[in-house]
Amino acid sequence: MRLVPASDRALLVVFDDAITDAAARDVRRLHAWLCDEPLPGVVDLHPAYASILVRFDPLRADPGAIEDALRDRAGRLAGHAEPAPRTIEIPVRYGGEEGPDLADVARATGLVEREVIERHAGASYDVRFLGFSPGFPYLAGLPASLFTPRRESPRRRVPAGSVAIAGAQAGIYPLASPGGWNLIGRTDLVLFDPRREPPALLMPGDRVRFVPASAR
Repeated sequence: MRLVPASDRALLVVFDDAITDAAARDVRRLHAWLCDEPLPGVVDLHPAYASILVRFDPLRADPGAIEDALRDRAGRLAGHAEPAPRTIEIPVRYGGEEGPDLADVARATGLVEREVIERHAGASYDVRFLGFSPGFPYLAGLPASLFTPRRESPRRRVPAGSVAIAGAQAGIYPLASPGGWNLIGRTDLVLFDPRREPPALLMPGDRVRFVPASAR
């Protein structure tokens, strides 16, 4: 673990320079610990694939004390339990107008569309972090046989609920927005609602299973 100053009021806790399962476990453990037992002066936490951005109020906290506390907790993570994950099912209508890139993904991977759906829905995914737009989950667990490059030309508008893949990642667009991932289906679940508590349906550490709508 190393600490990188991100500003005069933020420290980046880095566990690895690569995306690894071990780093993800350390991120989840430290994030849960900092949520359960907050450090004085810390105002926000932003977990990512292999790091956590810790924001603090410099008028209420000494940066040196924050750094010492983070080093101490990072050094004792092995004895701190990882929070139990929730499993969330996401019903998906694959293909057609709601998954316009399904045929392209099938051609790129040498599969037929049915096989793409079966492999995508047959995997279990971990929510590593939320980013890009409010509530957008970056999901690890996409089968290697479905790894597909991003679209050469991003769309100006991707509908809310679009289920997508790009590279080794899977995700779901919570809001209508531009996007360059391959759209293979859509869900009716609302992933982000500012009137809800918490606003995001999915949280880091959750597990996701995609269920074809016809199978429900």
